[in-house]
Amino acid sequence: MNEQELRGLIEDVRRRRLSRRAFTRTMIAAGLTAPMAAQMLASSGIATPAEQPAYRSTKRGGGGELKLLFWQGPMILNPHFATGITDTDASRIFYEPLAGYGPDGSLVPVLAAEIPSLENGGLSEDGLSVTWKLKKGVRWHDGVPFTAADCVFTSEYAADPANATTSANIYKDLKEVAVDDHTLRIEFASPRPFWYEAHCGWGGILPRHVFEPYKGSTRAAREAPANFAPVGIGPYVFVDFKPGDLIKGRLNPDYHMPNRPYFDTIEVKGGGDAVSAARAVMQTGEYDFAWNVQVEDEILKRLEAGGKGHVAINRSGWTEPIWLNNTDPWTEVDGERSSIRTRHPSLTDPAVRNHSTSWWIATRSSSISMAAPPLPSPTSSTAPRSLSRETRTTNSTSTKRSDCWTRQDGSLVPTEYERGTACGSSWFSVQLPTRRGKKLKRSSSRLVRRQASTWSFSLSSTQ
Repeated sequence: MNEQELRGLIEDVRRRRLSRRAFTRTMIAAGLTAPMAAQMLASSGIATPAEQPAYRSTKRGGGGELKLLFWQGPMILNPHFATGITDTDASRIFYEPLAGYGPDGSLVPVLAAEIPSLENGGLSEDGLSVTWKLKKGVRWHDGVPFTAADCVFTSEYAADPANATTSANIYKDLKEVAVDDHTLRIEFASPRPFWYEAHCGWGGILPRHVFEPYKGSTRAAREAPANFAPVGIGPYVFVDFKPGDLIKGRLNPDYHMPNRPYFDTIEVKGGGDAVSAARAVMQTGEYDFAWNVQVEDEILKRLEAGGKGHVAINRSGWTEPIWLNNTDPWTEVDGERSSIRTRHPSLTDPAVRNHSTSWWIATRSSSISMAAPPLPSPTSSTAPRSLSRETRTTNSTSTKRSDCWTRQDGSLVPTEYERGTACGSSWFSVQLPTRRGKKLKRSSSRLVRRQASTWSFSLSSTQ
């Protein structure tokens, strides 16, 4: 696609000959992301939809228990130490960003009162700063008010090399200023088209009063009690966490969004295997939703035949890399394992690296779940090229509301997901070339859910 063709598509959106969603999907097919597509439209003077996604519940609570099954169990509840989407999704139950992403890549306010733009003065014309207006009256789960100082602290905490966060690259080259309690200004050294990267999407904001005593040291930051017992700001208040096994939360009666959450309690169970996870939802009905179920189509079809679940398909532009740690995790240097001053005894050997990459490509099933692990340092990617992408989700047909689902391109998709309020994680499958240049047998990456009612929160909120 050349520049002339791209400008033609943008003009089609401006004249309403092409929908924003169709434009976004075209950009994803070209290898871009949904937020990038949305920013291209915004920079061309095409306004981002300002309305919040529709939400049907008329009261807070009353939905009973929501039981989720993550067979890859979360290990930590601090999004800035997350090493995969299991950790970020689990952290999102308790922590929230300034804004998330809608299905078309547009920004949706969460803790922000509005999305910055040139029109409202939030974006500077020179691209060197962005000013966020924050919601008022929002409190952390311990009752302390949420302010712009928490955003500034989170940025400094994440960028500090001593803390060794996995989100450091996002925050290291910017400066944040708390203009007042409810105004945050982010300044960039040079014009930044992706001004919304900090504090948006999966990057939850941390409470300064909780984490400040544990900054400035890798060991202290990693061992902070709140990493495992969060004092959050989201729809659910922390109850219990057993790493790799179980998370429990209860409804936050002071949540800043009206009539939310719908469910009274939430439980996330980890461990087991993919087939057992699918069976626990689609056959026994023990759980409402199972995440990242990489199961062959033949098995899922047999489970679907029981009538407790069905498959819904949605497109995604995510890819999943594999990162190899070139440092030695068994040797400590000044109290730090995997120090940049060490070398891995085997993975730094070119012969080993070439052999392991070829083996993975030749033997790995093409069914891979989406994950966006932040880049550790130092690392090396051995991800093969993604030749095809598609998101698959499985949901129940039996239940309280038949109008939660709508058919799109011949596939069932939850209405709330289309509007950006249902569980918004993305999954995909890829076809990998073998060493002989042949494609492996294609299978599916699936997400299983037994339909309950309207989703009251988003685990990865429009990421």
